[in-house]
Amino acid sequence: MKIKNGFRITWKTSRNLPIEYFILANVQFEGRVIGHLAGRPIRETVVDNDGLRYRFVGVAPRDERGRFDVQSLQAGEWIVQPGLVYAQNPQLTSSEGADRAA
Repeated sequence: MKIKNGFRITWKTSRNLPIEYFILANVQFEGRVIGHLAGRPIRETVVDNDGLRYRFVGVAPRDERGRFDVQSLQAGEWIVQPGLVYAQNPQLTSSEGADRAA
């Protein structure tokens, strides 16, 4: 499975795309707590509505305006509020999510 976040990010296009396009919403947190940010626990894994699992890889940097710097995201990486970066992990994807049609 090739992991993509759906956008080809370039300097010009990333300024025009809403930050919300790079944020995973309505996720379920799983796994052990591996740290805290803004008083909230950081879990090692999140699961989206399709059953896809993502592992924690870091904290999202911000640009000079204080917005999330989406250009720093690698392929398959998404932001989870309050500013955590999770990467899709095919080995952790549930069989239900892996079998869904593209």
